[in-house]
Amino acid sequence: MSAAFFVVRATVSDPAKRQAFDAWYSREHLPDAMKSFGAVRAWRYWSATEPALHHAMYQFPDKAALERATEGPEMKRLVADFNRDWPDVTRTREVLVLAEELSA
Repeated sequence: MSAAFFVVRATVSDPAKRQAFDAWYSREHLPDAMKSFGAVRAWRYWSATEPALHHAMYQFPDKAALERATEGPEMKRLVADFNRDWPDVTRTREVLVLAEELSA
């Protein structure tokens, strides 16, 4: 079984809202999503080349675990919470399955 990753790409177009978005995601959304999903790990990134882009990545043991997490009622609640707090922030979602991993 290969690890699977759920990636959410958000565009925070208004530079004046990025600091508040960052604080909300760090304090509220990321911990809530990780716990609700039962994810193994989670990361967040701001793009260095496109400052409006924020990425969150959640790791699962396999694609089946990811699908159970993202197709359940918790996903609907998390989306509703996000939409309530950040209605002007657009998002895309992607599912990745690990094909290969190297380490030094």
